[in-house]
Parts: sequence; C-alpha cells; structure tokens
Amino acid sequence: MQIKDFADKYQMQADTIRYYEKQNLLKPKRRENGYREYDEECEKQLQLIVVLKQLGFTIKEIQQLLILKGKAISAECNLSTTSLLEQKVSDVEEKIQFYQHALKVLQTIKELIEGEKYAENKAIIEELIVAFFESMQKRGIS
Repeated sequence: MQIKDFADKYQMQADTIRYYEKQNLLKPKRRENGYREYDEECEKQLQLIVVLKQLGFTIKEIQQLLILKGKAISAECNLSTTSLLEQKVSDVEEKIQFYQHALKVLQTIKELIEGEKYAENKAIIEELIVAFFESMQKRGIS
C-alpha cells in the first residue's frame, strides 16, 4: 500500500512515517515509479515501533533494538538486548513508583478538599505538595 493508505491505517501522519523511514526504522520497497510500497513486513515493523514508543523507548533505543533484531542470534546479541531491556524495565518500574506516589498524594488532597474542607486543610495540602515536589527533585524529575 502507498504511504497515505499506510498512514491512515495506523492513524498517523505521512510525515511521521517518512520520519521513521529517515531514521532507518522503516524500509519500504520502491516501485519503478519511485513510490513507496508498504507491505506486511513494514506493518509488523511499524507495530513494533508503536509498541516500543508507548513503552517509553527513544528513537535511538528503537534503532538499537532493530539493529540487534537483524543480527544473527548470538550470546553477544542476547546480552546487548537484555541489557537494553533491563534498563527500560528499571525506568518503567521507577515511573510506576512515581505514579503510585502521585496517586496517593492526589487521593489524599481530594479527601482533604471534599465536603468543603479546603480552608481548614489548606496547610496540610500545601505541606503535601511541598513534600511531593521535594521527592520529585530527589528523583531528578522537574
């Protein structure tokens, strides 16, 4: 299929598809007239890219994984892949902890505000926000 149909199928802009191509993430075949032809292999590759991006992988990390995917299976390749995935698992776990903490803070603030109790709980709410801000700074989140 051509780029417009391919982009529409995956609800993306054609420019995004072209960007992935420039980054060597997608490699469509070319027709004699120069038009790109996106086949089933391109679809599988794009699905992988979308999943990896949703999981927080950067373009460079996706490039690395795709390079490793294209290599012959070896102990070195396996080690490189698992190392990259271990780092991403660690990043995701850190984000989960952050969002769990954020959820608790928000729920507590909501409870402190319910029943028109904001005025009497304002100082506690402000302390919660300051404490949350400080925990973000410790984690390097700004």
